[in-house]
Amino acid sequence: MAESKVRKAAAPKAKSAVKAKPAVKPRKPESHLAMVRRARKINRELAELYPYAHPELDFDNPFELLVATVLSAQTTDLRVNQTTPALFAKYPMPEDMAAAVPEELEEIIRPTGFFRAKAKSLIGLSIALRDDFGGEVPGRLADLVTLPGVGRKTANVVLGNAFGVPGITVDTHFGRLARRFGWTAEEDPEKVEAAVAEIFPKSEWTMLSHRVVFHGRRICHSRKPACGACPIAPLCPSYGEGETDPEKAKKLLKYEMGGQPGQRLRPPADFPGEAAARADADAHQGQVADLAVAR
Repeated sequence: MAESKVRKAAAPKAKSAVKAKPAVKPRKPESHLAMVRRARKINRELAELYPYAHPELDFDNPFELLVATVLSAQTTDLRVNQTTPALFAKYPMPEDMAAAVPEELEEIIRPTGFFRAKAKSLIGLSIALRDDFGGEVPGRLADLVTLPGVGRKTANVVLGNAFGVPGITVDTHFGRLARRFGWTAEEDPEKVEAAVAEIFPKSEWTMLSHRVVFHGRRICHSRKPACGACPIAPLCPSYGEGETDPEKAKKLLKYEMGGQPGQRLRPPADFPGEAAARADADAHQGQVADLAVAR
């Protein structure tokens, strides 16, 4: 009896059962035609999910959009939007920015990062606009990519949103989702653009870009995609890469999908979320004004 008690005391306690997550069912091999049909259905569902999708940079004309897009490299659209009011107040036209004192321009755009390289590009493209294009932003891809600091991505943003010329904007979000959706396995942005262009009609290119980027910023994040809260999940071959629990996934949603402000200080009228805060921009503008007075 004593020995039995000792054995019972020495016996390890059973571990509580851990609920296993449901296994993700592997998808069957897909024909090219089936992929195209699925891709176009994803686009239709994204259109229903984001009927208000738009460029998340504040701008009033092609020059402002061009400058803002150059500034958006390696930073958020929010940070750019909090910086450009002071920038365009001082340099409203290409002629003004072409004549900018580099150090003064650098100080204004410092919050966007890589400010010296960006200032060099902005002054260079402004000089080119002044000298080669009559002070106007050209509406052709071939002309835009000749400007300092302007590649295909920036050119397509400007063409699609300032001139109504269809274009596919392959930024980090678009490229990531194009691969996750199984539209392409390419990593190079130009190859991704070419592959996606074959799937969708040209009339859809600009809005497709906005929808995919919106989805990448709000739900299909790089490190922790919110798979369990994604309406596109049944169509996505990468479902299961992120959090599949619906409640946990909801906590990963961003911007208006997560009840947070958007990135634009001046969002479109149909945007369902709140405008971004101006506080940082106002504070930085004050710092720039103080610097000017000191000089």
